[in-house]
Amino acid sequence: MLFKSKVTVSMANSVNICLEFSGGAELLFDMVKKHDVSLPGNSQPWTIKSLLVWIKENLLKERPELFVQGDTVRPGILVLINDVDWELMGELEYQLEENDRIVFISTLHGG
Repeated sequence: MLFKSKVTVSMANSVNICLEFSGGAELLFDMVKKHDVSLPGNSQPWTIKSLLVWIKENLLKERPELFVQGDTVRPGILVLINDVDWELMGELEYQLEENDRIVFISTLHGG
């Protein structure tokens, strides 16, 4: 079953993006796989690095250590930006654009 949430913060110059979590990562987000979010206007451009802080503060429901490590995602979390590996897009420094789709896929499975 696909769950969807919409988080909106009203502000000029906001950036609308889609976040998706799968492969078990959705367990950390109350089983909600897709989030359409409107990031508030910022004095600096939104990057994946600043997005991770926003996700941790606004969406992550439990066990942040399973999703973030320091200022990046934990090893074992695959990040895709518009279906392209984030390593090809600049990783943490990638500047978010309107209607970007950011996907986080956990490749770690318990046994």
